[in-house]
Amino acid sequence: MHLFYTIDHGLWRMMSDDEQREAKTRFTELIQTIRSHPRTQLLTFSVATPKADLGFMLLTPDLQDANRFEKELTLSLGADVLQPTYSYLSMTELSEYATSEEEYKQQLVKELQSQQEHGTEMVLNPNDLDSTNTLDLRLAEWRARMAKYNEDRLYPNMADWPVVCFYPMSKRRNDVNNWYDLSSDARKELMLGHARIGRQWHGKVRQLITGSTGLDLMEWGVTLLAHDTYHIKGIVYQMRFDEVSSKYAEFGDFYIGMQLPLDELLRRVQLA
Repeated sequence: MHLFYTIDHGLWRMMSDDEQREAKTRFTELIQTIRSHPRTQLLTFSVATPKADLGFMLLTPDLQDANRFEKELTLSLGADVLQPTYSYLSMTELSEYATSEEEYKQQLVKELQSQQEHGTEMVLNPNDLDSTNTLDLRLAEWRARMAKYNEDRLYPNMADWPVVCFYPMSKRRNDVNNWYDLSSDARKELMLGHARIGRQWHGKVRQLITGSTGLDLMEWGVTLLAHDTYHIKGIVYQMRFDEVSSKYAEFGDFYIGMQLPLDELLRRVQLA
């Protein structure tokens, strides 16, 4: 869940000092309780621009827990102090365009055959020049990489990088450019090229794509984490020129926030 709120500062100022202190204690304790829940993460951030004041990104495996936490967060500072302005529900998922083991094996066989023909076979072990063993080693490395990739997609560990960007998106399905009229192979080829652009920002931008078909208005939610808004702007700008985006992508509003320690967050949103 991505949750965004504005703060009713007029209502907040009508509360006594004791009521405000109790509310902030309740808010802080609730966040700590949620973060200590098994397999649950909660990001808190101040939102840039008046689209919202306060934002949360909640990841937890049980929708019952997510629903309960969301209701508690909404009321955590007192009735009506937090006013919901936007929310988005999605699920972590594996990419349908990832290379299968059989596809990767075929690529390796072609690569090794080409290297043998040109006398440049890659040697992974100086004492073992057998191409079958080379193939097995490369496949084992690929399986390990894919296991880590799939684990990160389904059960992400969100970084505490300061800049948070969220936006929803869908693929176009109009009469001119309909993503779903393309063949599976064509879509996969386009997505592989799109992913190559994303990898150029490795170490600068952390990305999580979650599926929302049947759960919310659009088809995916995209969360980007970075140390600088320059890198958020850079990756989105560069990807806009790729055909996957330029011809087939529809975007919702972009929300930019800054992760902060709770005491600083309360000061930033004018509650302390």
